[in-house]
Amino acid sequence: MVTPPPVGDPGEVIPVNKPLTWTSFDVVKKLKGIIKAKKIGHAGTLDPLATGLLVICTGKKTKTIPMIQDAEKEYTGTFYLGATTPSFDKETEHDKEFPIDHITREMVDEAVSRLTGPIMQVPPMHSAVKKDGKRAYEIARKGETVELAAKPVVIKEFEITGFQLPEIHFRIVCTKGTYIRSLARDLGELLHNGAHLTSLCRTRIGEYKLSEAFEIEDLREKYKKIEQ
Repeated sequence: MVTPPPVGDPGEVIPVNKPLTWTSFDVVKKLKGIIKAKKIGHAGTLDPLATGLLVICTGKKTKTIPMIQDAEKEYTGTFYLGATTPSFDKETEHDKEFPIDHITREMVDEAVSRLTGPIMQVPPMHSAVKKDGKRAYEIARKGETVELAAKPVVIKEFEITGFQLPEIHFRIVCTKGTYIRSLARDLGELLHNGAHLTSLCRTRIGEYKLSEAFEIEDLREKYKKIEQ
């Protein structure tokens, strides 16, 4: 377990387990009060509906944020096959449903193989990608359609760890900028079906692992002891 830095330390990198429904900014705001850091930031946003590793940097260590953001990521989670949503996850309701009785594990493995390696990926409309100076999700939430350009990403590993339809459990290792929600959409399309993301946990960013991360309440207790 990583030892938290003493109060007043010029800078540290602190792995944190982000709770479900919290934004990354929520975590930064909470820790700013706990650690009493004047300068603090995170190295890579996690959506509110995702959990797992959020790397927090304080003091002079905030200069390392770009380097950490560029590191490869590992995720585990669940795709739901047989239904799509506008956001590609559980933020929005099902807009289309499909029969899945004919879907086999072999079909899914073939689709996964086509999504492994260098691919061109279109970000979700419900994302922070900017289009004409506006966030894509701001346009999408008004009911308008936004055309986003495909970007190159690399899916280094894409493993199906559980197959109990309609749920498919996965582990993915990928490069910066990959949207796991978009992989759900793409998997559904390759199966001539539909899919969306129902759970997501980031387990690693570069050398930082979720197994070494702090719970927020644990940090609160540790810093109380340091101040005494």
